[in-house]
Amino acid sequence: MQLCPLRTRSGTGPFDAMDFPNFSDPQFVQQLKSRDRAALERLVDAYLHQLLRAARGMGFLPDESEDLAQAAFLAFIESAERFEGRSHVRTFLFGIFYNKVSEYLRHKQRARQEDEIDSVLESRFDRRGFWRQPPADIERQIFSKEAASIIRDCLERVPEAQRMAFVLREMEEMDSKEICKTMGISTTNLGVMLFRVRNRLRECVERKGLKKG
Repeated sequence: MQLCPLRTRSGTGPFDAMDFPNFSDPQFVQQLKSRDRAALERLVDAYLHQLLRAARGMGFLPDESEDLAQAAFLAFIESAERFEGRSHVRTFLFGIFYNKVSEYLRHKQRARQEDEIDSVLESRFDRRGFWRQPPADIERQIFSKEAASIIRDCLERVPEAQRMAFVLREMEEMDSKEICKTMGISTTNLGVMLFRVRNRLRECVERKGLKKG
């Protein structure tokens, strides 16, 4: 992707989205729809860091993360007039970002691993639905420094949609409703995705020797 660099405000770092409590205000929405430069710059200042963090969390390199964030913002500008303000602007933006990630992965023709969840269920759970052998408590270790590289490597092996759902929930701390709107899925589908990705991560990190302390 060959895109122009994104501008951020001068100062110590990016704005936090909480600096802009009126993003859903009808007047600001109208400014976005009319592609007002100042409004768009505020949008970039507020959400550039989040998009980059999400992309890095999905395993993309820094240059790839920047390209994906830029592509998402440019697509937002192109489609701004269709934004009706029914959902939060972040949800609309992350929905575009998710589509850009999907397009990019298809372009690179990354191999997808066949989902083996059925065999996992049979081998990991008994007939009552209990673990045959309880897994390591990855939730407690997932953000520890020593586990970070292992988790990143394991996430790269997870299918795209599951990885995105996991990043939005665990890293961006979105609630289920916003994730479902962002990805265009049902609550049931989200629950299945999160179960599968967490199960894959448990299996992967245990194979790599990361055990419960």
